[in-house]
Amino acid sequence: MKHFYYLLTTLLLLIALNNSFAQDRRFGLGVMVGEPTGLSAKLWTSQTTALDFGLGWSAFDNRNYSGTLVHFHMDYLWHSFNAINSTEQFPIYYGIGGRFNGQTGYDGSFAVRGVLGIAWLPRSTPIDIFLELVPSFELTPASGFALDASIGARYFFE
Repeated sequence: MKHFYYLLTTLLLLIALNNSFAQDRRFGLGVMVGEPTGLSAKLWTSQTTALDFGLGWSAFDNRNYSGTLVHFHMDYLWHSFNAINSTEQFPIYYGIGGRFNGQTGYDGSFAVRGVLGIAWLPRSTPIDIFLELVPSFELTPASGFALDASIGARYFFE
């Protein structure tokens, strides 16, 4: 199973490096609050696709674990900029990715994530504000379903 994680990560990074960078500001870093809470990063790979990363903590687990878990996720996202007709940019995005929760003395869990969200990209400032819902299917150590939700903001560097 470990080889699958490495293969998935390598594949997503190759997709990111192979596409042209069409956004003016390709990389953003910020925070997210909810489930999980922590750091959020986004790397645009084209005008409509991006890689999304999260590192933080997760207070809930579908196995009724009591404690705080370290959370890491990585998703590949597609954005629809024409879904909402407005003078501002409100792309709806969706994607797929993976999530790992773990802590010392705790069997780590891996899940496949589906992502659905909306972002606001103000035209006059290099930030985005987002809200997302993320259903996931836990694969290890036992199967189960979970639903994460977070709100956040990122600053995009030149």
